[in-house]
This record gives sequence, C-alpha cells and structure tokens, in this order.
Amino acid sequence: MHTPPSVRRILRHRGAAVTTSLIAAGVLIATGGTAGATPQPTVAQVRNNLSKLNIKADKLGEQSDQVRQELASANQRLTLVNREESRYLARFNAMRAEVGKIAATAYETGTGSLNSSAALLTSGNPQQILNQSSILVELSSANNTEMRQFVAAARQLTQAQQTARRAKAAIVALRNNLSKRKKALSNLITQQQTLLAQLTPAQQVGTGPGVTGTTKPVTYTGTTKTQAGQAVAYAYSKIGDAYVWGATGPSNFDCSGLTMAAWASAGVQIPRVSYDQISSLPSVPLDALQPGDILGFAGNSHVGIYVGGNKLIDAPHSGADVELIPLSGWYAQELDAAVQP
Repeated sequence: MHTPPSVRRILRHRGAAVTTSLIAAGVLIATGGTAGATPQPTVAQVRNNLSKLNIKADKLGEQSDQVRQELASANQRLTLVNREESRYLARFNAMRAEVGKIAATAYETGTGSLNSSAALLTSGNPQQILNQSSILVELSSANNTEMRQFVAAARQLTQAQQTARRAKAAIVALRNNLSKRKKALSNLITQQQTLLAQLTPAQQVGTGPGVTGTTKPVTYTGTTKTQAGQAVAYAYSKIGDAYVWGATGPSNFDCSGLTMAAWASAGVQIPRVSYDQISSLPSVPLDALQPGDILGFAGNSHVGIYVGGNKLIDAPHSGADVELIPLSGWYAQELDAAVQP
C-alpha cells in the first residue's frame, strides 16, 4: 500500500519525538532523577539573601524589644491598678457595712423604706449596686449622704475592676505577640546560620552588621572628661562581650542595649529601642560625626556607637560578639541617621 508523503513526514516526526523522549527518560533513570534538582544558589545570591535576613532579623529583634518594654510597662500598670482596686474594695466593703447597719435599724424599727432593698445592700457586686443606685438613693431620703457615698464607692470599684481586666487582657495579648516574634526571630537566626555556613569569612563581608571588625580587647585612650567620652570608654570595655537578644548588660548586649548602657554609664538615660533612640534624640549631620554619636542603620532597625576615626562599636547579631568595626561596607551603605544624646 502506498503511503502518502505527508503521512510519512508525520510518522518521522512522531518517531523522532518518541526517540527523544526515550533518551531523556534514560538520562533521568541513569542519573537518579538529578536533572530535576534545584540548582545551588550562587555566592552572590547567598550574600543577597543573608543581607536581607540580617535586616529582617534586626527589625524583628527591635520590635520584640519594644513589645518586651510594653509588657514591662503593662505589668507595672497592673500592679498599680491592683493596689487601687484593693483600696476601693476596702472602701466599698466599709460603706456596705455602714449602709447595712442603716438598713437593719430601719427594718427593726419599721421606719424608713430601706427594708425592701436589704438583699441588694448585702450584695458584694458593685455593678449590681450601680444598677439599682437610683432606687437606693430614692429609698433613703434620711440617709442620702451615706447612700451617695456608697454608690460612689461602688462606681470606683467597678471602674478599677474593669481597668484591671483590660490590663490583664493587654498583658496576655503582649505575651502572645512576644512569643510569636521570638519564634519568628529564632527561625530567622537559624536561616542566617545556614546561609553563613555556605560562605567564607571574606564572602560574608557586606552582607550585614559585623564580620570585618575586631572582637579582641582594645584599650581606649580618649578622654573621659565628657559624657560622650565616658560612653565611648564604656563601649570599648565591652568589646568581645557576646551578643544576646534583649540584653542590656553588664556582659551581654544587643545593639540598642549596648548604646543605651554606654550612655547610662555616663549618667544619660536614653530610650531602650533603636527606633526610639534615633527618633527622640537630637540628630547630627552624617558628615560631622563625633565620638559618642549613635548611628542608625537599615531603617534605624540597627544601631551602633561612633567612636571616631571612621569606626564604631557594635553588637552585631546572634552568634557574634561586640566589636570595633570600620564604618564601611554594609555600615556605610545602610547608614541612615546619627543622633547625639
């Protein structure tokens, strides 16, 4: 049977396609399927990913510090509220006992109209007292002052109890927030360590804070007659101490913990978190830096203390130590602001 030329061409093409598919399948089988494996990232890609992770970790770390600070403040507020609630509860109970005596006397003598509200007066629920306050005051024209004081005590206690509940709810929310941020930060640190393991120390330069400085003790020879000099001297004395997230000394620090502790040693109190340090302190021109200035990097999510000679002292990141480092590479690229306490 004669096969038309057009059909022969189709068969040849299909045969070639089948042959190609079989060859490709053979290659995959022979190589154990490695042809579909994800290609290894280049050094440049690893460096870029690590730089992004460092910035993200800094921001998350500072945000976590801020939440920790808010949590501490919330706990302090709750302590004050609890004291206030106890004081108002004592006053409420004292007034309740006093009004109870008035009601008992009225009941025994058959005078007045408080006997119909005796059950309400024995209630320890201040909100219930408030709900019926108008009735109480109206029923006791003879003891109007005591009743109004009783209602006022119930109102104060109710407000204090509501405030305490809100404070406790806020603390629970902050703790949950902090727990989530800690977990996220821990995951980021693990990713950083994995990426760092793929790079040599020389390749790590410029990917984030740290790496190129010295962590060996360095003797400070500058002045300590000024507060800035005292802050710088303190920072020098901490070179080689370990970075610990959330730490403010005396032997472990995170970045803003170090700057805060350095200036505290000179008698100057500054905010705890890097964002607050940069936003609340007087700014200085980047081309006129002086020793003691606090430098903000990467959207002010990271800070270090300038010590002169185009160098700074920094607590870089988890797994690293406080170091004296040139203001170059990542630091020069990510420098956003400078302030002088």
